[in-house]
Amino acid sequence: MTTTLREESLDAGAGATGPRVGVLALQGDFREHARVLAVLGARVTLVRRPAELAEIDGLVIPGGESSVIDKLARTFGLAEPLIAAIGGGMPVYGTCAGLIMLADTVLDASPGQRSFGGLDIVVRRNAFGSQNQSFETELAVPELGEPPVHAAFIRGPVVESLGPRATPLAALADGRVVAVRQGALLGTSFHPEITGEHRFHEYFLGMVGAR
Repeated sequence: MTTTLREESLDAGAGATGPRVGVLALQGDFREHARVLAVLGARVTLVRRPAELAEIDGLVIPGGESSVIDKLARTFGLAEPLIAAIGGGMPVYGTCAGLIMLADTVLDASPGQRSFGGLDIVVRRNAFGSQNQSFETELAVPELGEPPVHAAFIRGPVVESLGPRATPLAALADGRVVAVRQGALLGTSFHPEITGEHRFHEYFLGMVGAR
């Protein structure tokens, strides 16, 4: 049975007519993403099984623990369908752990950890230290215009290097890349869903609509 936001006692946005967007709901802060997408008018489904993945036009992979998301995706039979969907051009937005799951190469991965891949990047997990070293900052994101994006980093990854297919969208003052796009794939090291910053979700919905 498809798990909807209404079944999770979340506001799905009555009468929403926007694109059908799923949020991978295996672990992490998927409810926060779902609420933002619903506010923006998307028809939102929490995705835990392949049948739910087949019903959507785009997917958000939330922050959390990438090694746990990997294990649960394999347990629920979602890993291979997700990899196929990414390869088939489904728009996907990954935040924090979601960015790790979209990276082709993950440095310092847990033993046996796999990613879904798709983004021609190398990422390093927990690049900003432990949770008590979390911080917030303002980021210039030319693709989104002004004002700067208020970004929260919580045990986030960093993009160590980009291949020729990937385009950086934002970087810290020291040059470390923290937002990237490649075709239908979008990733950020930070958590716009928890700071009231909706422009990355709006940008992603535009990607879904364009497809």
